[in-house]
Amino acid sequence: MRRLQTLVTGVSGYVGAALVPRLRRDGHAVRGFARSRARVHVDLDELVLGDATTGAGLDEALAGVETAYYLIHSMEAAAGTAFQDVERRQVEQFARAARGAGVRRIVYLGGLLPAGHVPSRHLASRLAVEEALLAAAPESVAFRASIVIAARSRSFRFLVRLIERMPVLAVPAWRVHRTQPVDGRDILEFLARAATVDSRHTGRAWDVGGPEAMSYGEMLERIGDVMMLERPTLRLRFNLTPVASVMAAAIAGEDPGLIEPLMESLEYDLLPRHADAAAAFGIRLHRFEAAVERALRDMESEEVTR
Repeated sequence: MRRLQTLVTGVSGYVGAALVPRLRRDGHAVRGFARSRARVHVDLDELVLGDATTGAGLDEALAGVETAYYLIHSMEAAAGTAFQDVERRQVEQFARAARGAGVRRIVYLGGLLPAGHVPSRHLASRLAVEEALLAAAPESVAFRASIVIAARSRSFRFLVRLIERMPVLAVPAWRVHRTQPVDGRDILEFLARAATVDSRHTGRAWDVGGPEAMSYGEMLERIGDVMMLERPTLRLRFNLTPVASVMAAAIAGEDPGLIEPLMESLEYDLLPRHADAAAAFGIRLHRFEAAVERALRDMESEEVTR
């Protein structure tokens, strides 16, 4: 049986590193693309070093590839350069190389969009990347997700660390907005199945979420319950995102350059526009508490939790 030649970019990150062994188990010959060999800690059939911002190594990485996973995000841009500009340059270079190589399918993971509102800088940039990739290859698939519940998901770890380290949770006004957090295992299933899904499900974006909608305030409370940490909540009437993001980043030990754009995205509901993705890809979604319990166990085993 012929092995599918598949490229995974962002292979040193959480999603890329977790996806590779699944793809190889499914019979793919997986080529990775990364800037540094030292940061890659997963077994690959081949590794190509390069830089998507300059385009270095992309032609080599995409040669002979049928399906390419674009898992490059640049929330923390270089000094003096907006992350949106970096992401635009990266996707332009990648789309050019993919078209030149005749890549049939590109799979991308972006973010849910607020209905009826202008998206935040973070989500607007994700949408621009998505549109460029869908135009670059005929059978591309884009997934849009909100918070991913997994041990190495930075947004989930950020929430866990806030709950751990704040004796009182001061929650801004965005606590009332709702979303549908999704288990990291389910995201990996969507991504893996996208490589071979029937072409009638390609050439478009799919909104994905877990089976339960909840407010951000409720999500914090439910994570705290699983952690068996009771935290009184101070409900603020304002957002003050720039100030709040700096304080929250300092408490959680995160980079404010990452946290501020993410917190801007919390100021509206982020819910899937449709609920047919799980059925289309044949995925049974995990419930929220089960996802949190699994993620916390993984964090403890990796000695991430304090």
